[in-house]
Amino acid sequence: MREKGFYSLFHGRAPLRINDIGGWTDTWFARRGKVQNLAIGPPIEVQIKLGANPEKRRKRVRIIAENYGDNFSFDPDHPSSEPHALLQQAVNLAGVPPESKLEITLFSPFPPGMSAGTSAAVCVALIGTLLYLQGRSIDRHKLAYMAHKVETERLKQQCGLQDQLCAAFGGPLFIEIDKYPESRVTKIKVKPEIKAELERRLVLVYLGNPHLSTRLHEKIINRLETGEASHLPLRKMAFLAEKAKEALEKGDLASYGEIMIENNEWQRRLGADLISAQAEEVISVAERFGAWGWKVNGAGGEGGSLTLLASPDDNKRRKMIEAIIRLGSGIKPLPLYLSSQGFVAWQSL
Repeated sequence: MREKGFYSLFHGRAPLRINDIGGWTDTWFARRGKVQNLAIGPPIEVQIKLGANPEKRRKRVRIIAENYGDNFSFDPDHPSSEPHALLQQAVNLAGVPPESKLEITLFSPFPPGMSAGTSAAVCVALIGTLLYLQGRSIDRHKLAYMAHKVETERLKQQCGLQDQLCAAFGGPLFIEIDKYPESRVTKIKVKPEIKAELERRLVLVYLGNPHLSTRLHEKIINRLETGEASHLPLRKMAFLAEKAKEALEKGDLASYGEIMIENNEWQRRLGADLISAQAEEVISVAERFGAWGWKVNGAGGEGGSLTLLASPDDNKRRKMIEAIIRLGSGIKPLPLYLSSQGFVAWQSL
């Protein structure tokens, strides 16, 4: 039975991103780079109810942001800065059918601000579903660029391109940026048994607090411009992204774990504050239980999350997880699975 006032129901979803080897090199100030990252689920979920707008109301889009407990209406032709400017600008960029009204519900299975490309995945899922609703073709590269434009051009925030590409294409992904923001994307072929082993041993740890990456980007830009930081870590991390791709293709998880650790140390060279005290606590526990790899996700810094490659021994992995939970302060492992599927949209029958 159709809800009164609405006649069509659309859904979209997009995965999040973790373990970005070569992260920071997908930015305008790096100019060129390489990133190897992993797409994960559960995905960001978007639901859109489409109906007619006979009253010709200007505020014809209603958004329900479940994770924030927010519910508001706005004029899609004249988005404002509050509330949730990101969502309003994404809707405006994708467009809304004339003479129509929409009710948009968004949900993320993960905490906000966890350095897993949540805002990028939300933008990709929202813009992509709106394009699908209007019957417009969806090119994954274009979709990623549109989502990136919302954050960088519309909201004037600092962010790289890898999160949007990961959300659009799925993973494991290898991204080459020859001249920012132009990119080439390769889906890495991983043997089924290697994927199963990787999925079993990956542990995503939330570090207890949300994180805002744009401020960290501004700090690093300033350090690079003043000479306080060197471009060497960016070059080294781009090289490691290529090595990570090769390790996954070969199924060499020992090398993959070593690359994670090395990338983490080069990220530290970019700025010691990119590896927080909470991340160090988790890394210490991971070392104690024989983990093969660790890396802060995204830009790093306070809050956010960390990816671990646990020991192949199930007993050690479980004990490591128990010890991480005992750290308290909101630090906790989160369930995940590897997602080879990027953005997808469909209409409910």
